[in-house]
This record gives sequence, structure tokens and C-alpha cells, in this order.
Amino acid sequence: MTGPVTLDELGGKLGYKFRKTRLLDVALTHASLSDTRRHTETNERLEFLGDRVLGLLVAELLLEAFPDEAEGAIARRYADLVKRESLARVAGDLQLGGVLHLSAGEAATGGRNNPGVLADACEAILGAMYLDGGLEPARAFVRKHWTPMMQAWNEPPKDPKTQLQEWAQGRGLALPVYRMLSAAGPAHKPMFRIEVEVAGYPSATAEGPSKRDAERGAARALMQRLADGGRGLTDG
Repeated sequence: MTGPVTLDELGGKLGYKFRKTRLLDVALTHASLSDTRRHTETNERLEFLGDRVLGLLVAELLLEAFPDEAEGAIARRYADLVKRESLARVAGDLQLGGVLHLSAGEAATGGRNNPGVLADACEAILGAMYLDGGLEPARAFVRKHWTPMMQAWNEPPKDPKTQLQEWAQGRGLALPVYRMLSAAGPAHKPMFRIEVEVAGYPSATAEGPSKRDAERGAARALMQRLADGGRGLTDG
């Protein structure tokens, strides 16, 4: 088994050599270190920027790849490519977990394998890359890592909420009901927890940075459990 990636190896995986190495260091610094003396700047601001950079470049990639598709189909492809799971997959390919700067508590609770932490760091690296070298290195990075995911779908993926609704209607059931369980976090980075239920089946829940994202995550979780034959349908 290979060990964790080093920073030099990470640079090779990124396909980009930072001129301002501090930007990469900040991109790898989790918010759990914000109150320590050693780390005064975390990756939250770079994540904010990277989210916008990713959105622009994925939209550009899709419009080039599918020139004849309608906006609705492009939007479904887009949503699938910029979701947390896709970012975490790229972060996993880069082995970011091994080089993240985390507090002892965050590391002890599985932060290096947390999809949210990994996705945020991936966005932060994109933001850092943009600040350091402009749009071109960020574009090359997105095309390298997101093109295979884009090509995996011959048809635009259906929104999980649409899938769950069609599943329920196909069985003569009432439409899924979504309930917000909680809203936490600062105004610039909220986190919503949503529960979805189909009559006759236990509920499933998910969290997301917007109500829509959380609803889609909950619908996706319930659909996955239904596909598994109902195993694990009780909310954990």
C-alpha cells in the first residue's frame, strides 16, 4: 500500500507549480485551525472563490461538449459535476486527505476522509490556482479531472428529486414530503439538514449548503436505499 502523497507529489498531480506556495498552504488549511497561533488564515475564502471558478469552467466545458443540448439538460449535467461528491472524488484522486492541515480534533474524528472537508479543499485549491496563475491552469485542471466524469453519462442525469418523485408516482404513492430539520452555520456558509419521506417508508436525511442541495441529497440517499432493497432505510 502506498503512503500519503507528499506536497511535491501533489504538485505533480495538480499539473501546476505554484509561484506563491503560501496560497497552496492556505488552500490546505482547514477552518478547525482558525483559532490556533500557527494558522491564522484558513481555506474558507479560497473555497468561496474556487466554487465560482469551478462553476464557470464546468459550464464552459459542458457547453462545448454538448452544443445541441437544451439548457435544462445542461443544467442537470452541471449539477451532477459540481456536487460535493464529485469534488470529493477528485480530492480522493489527488490524495488530499494526507496533506490537509487539520486540528487534532478534526483529524481524530475522520476529517481526512470527510467528503465535505475534501470537497472544500478541492475548491480552495482551484481558487488558489486561479489567484496564482489565472484562469488557464484552473481550466486545465478542471478539464483533466472533470471530463471523465462528464463523459460517464450518455444522457443527462436526472435530478434525484425527480427520480424519487417518479418512483413514488409509478407505485401510486403520494409525492415525497421534505421537511427542514435544522439550519446552522454562519450566514456566508450555512448548512441545512433536510428529511424526505415517502408514505409507507422510513425517512432519509442529508445536509447541504442550501435547502435545494440538502433536499437533493436526501432524495439521493432514499433512492439509494430503495435500490438496495430497503436495507438500512431507517435514518441513522
